[in-house]
Amino acid sequence: MTDDAAHQAQPDPRQEKFIVDKELLTEDQLNGLVEEYCTRYHGLNDTENPLGEVSRVLAAVKRGDLVVWFDPVENTAGLGSPF
Repeated sequence: MTDDAAHQAQPDPRQEKFIVDKELLTEDQLNGLVEEYCTRYHGLNDTENPLGEVSRVLAAVKRGDLVVWFDPVENTAGLGSPF
């Protein structure tokens, strides 16, 4: 009898998303992520002015309610929940 769990491929930890400390980003980079977040998530919800949310989203990033995630497989970054 074999243990199937021991023979299953384990995910490569180098390919998993991770949180990037916002202090490592320039102000322009962080603002770009915030604007993308606003237009992507609010712009599709019939919001008249999705960029009107920039200050609220930036405040959420500063509080830690939103964090910067980096996906090494896709080589992309974006904002999301810290959980």
